[in-house]
Order: sequence, then structure tokens, then C-alpha cells
Amino acid sequence: MIIVNLDVMMAKRKMSLNELSERTNITITNLSILKTNKAKAIRFSTLEVICKALDCQPGDILEYRGEEDAR
Repeated sequence: MIIVNLDVMMAKRKMSLNELSERTNITITNLSILKTNKAKAIRFSTLEVICKALDCQPGDILEYRGEEDAR
């Protein structure tokens, strides 16, 4: 399972969802879907824009958890 830790990076950068939306031109709705781990996929271009806005690496946002970790 892939976990999106967008909320963690936003908290570290003290950035609100509204501010991230403005900086990335991604709707609040789409960011919320990512933030709540309801997304089925993410485009590299979307990940790139988010990483640029948060000054982070993709690995700071995405995390793999195996079945044993999910329990």
C-alpha cells in the first residue's frame, strides 16, 4: 500500500491546503483526495509541482507500507 504523507510535509512547511492549492494550481478537492489517501494514482507532473511548492523530494510525500505494516 502506498501512503501519501502530504499532511506531514504541509505541517513541516507550515503551509495550509489553500496556500498549497494557490502555489500549485491544483484544486483543494484534488489535494484533499491526496491528503486523505483516497487517490488511486498521481501523475509525475502533479508530484513535481507539489514537491517544488513544498521544497521536498517525492520520498518525503510517498511511503510504501507492506501488508504487515498495515495491521
